Amino acid sequence: MAKAKLIDIAHGRSGDKGNGSNVGIIARHPEIYPFLKETLTTERVKEHMKDVCKGKVERYELPQLGALNFMLNESLGGGGTVSLKLDAQGKTHAALVLRMELDVPDELLKLVKEN
Repeated sequence: MAKAKLIDIAHGRSGDKGNGSNVGIIARHPEIYPFLKETLTTERVKEHMKDVCKGKVERYELPQLGALNFMLNESLGGGGTVSLKLDAQGKTHAALVLRMELDVPDELLKLVKEN
């Protein structure tokens, strides 16, 4: 095991849905997806994003894409048209999630470095 940032084993995309942001996390290799599925729980994402996300975190699994999609409810200060937040559309929320530090098995880090 080694300490690594989520960005070392996954990439992400995010955007807005009303007063919530949508964060997709995609494994950089198919063998990484099971680790992400086990490790990236709604509780863990909620804790990491606690200063941004004031509501419930929901997770949707997309195994055919090797991805997890998270809805961060109440994370945009009311939404793009009413919020005073700098990023009221959630474009940077994936970048924040990707900075989460994890204990990653060495063999998964090796897979990413080889490809």
